[in-house]
Amino acid sequence: MSLDLGVFCKSTLDGEAVDHCFSALLGLGQNADPSYLDWLFKAWGWTLAVSSLALVIAMVLGAVMGTLRTLPDTGRLSRSLVALSTAWVELFRNIPVLVQVFLWYHVIPAFVLPLKALPSYWLVSIALGFFTSARIAEQVRAGIHSLPSGQRAAATALGLTTPQTYRYVILPMALRIVLPPLTSESMNIIKNSSVAFAVSVPELTLFAMQAQEETSRGVEIYLAVTLLYALSAFSVNRVMSYIEKRTRIPGFIAPSNDTGAH
Repeated sequence: MSLDLGVFCKSTLDGEAVDHCFSALLGLGQNADPSYLDWLFKAWGWTLAVSSLALVIAMVLGAVMGTLRTLPDTGRLSRSLVALSTAWVELFRNIPVLVQVFLWYHVIPAFVLPLKALPSYWLVSIALGFFTSARIAEQVRAGIHSLPSGQRAAATALGLTTPQTYRYVILPMALRIVLPPLTSESMNIIKNSSVAFAVSVPELTLFAMQAQEETSRGVEIYLAVTLLYALSAFSVNRVMSYIEKRTRIPGFIAPSNDTGAH
């Protein structure tokens, strides 16, 4: 079977060949028919947008919830915060991500009315970000517990408060330790963003399904989409690997610790 890559230079309107594959994206005329290549790269942009927004949400909430899970037992407030963060992790990591997308799209806006005004890609990003934040929280918790207990004791002896201890002593070390698993989670977000098709976000998976039906060229369509997913994940891997090398703690070997994120 031979590949027909010319399918990407056909109009999405009538299936006829177009003069420029990037006609719409390059603005080569107001009446230029968009090609399937135009559609493919616009879908890639939506995939990257959903993934980026979800990653920001996941990193921020994951770091906060993971830190709260390691607070020392100093009173009712600390116990409440630990219980809250534990409930967060257990709730969001035990519900399938696709179910969470449907909950945020169909159910939660019925009770939180302002969410009805949000576009679907925002709701998908929130769902994906919350789901991933539970996994990152466990990795942050494991990173903090991997540090020698003497560091916390030394910070306390120096008169640092608990927030100061986390800010200046614990988190700068722990976050660098957990960069490898954070790399995996960052790559997973790109792959998991495919669930956005379920609520009609025009990302890569939805493009593949619709373009395959219209052109009957599933091999070429899914091959192109697969390559873009792989390229996106590989790019994130390279960026995170660079950050890991630049921030690595010389001579530090973290002890083995089960993150509990599986």
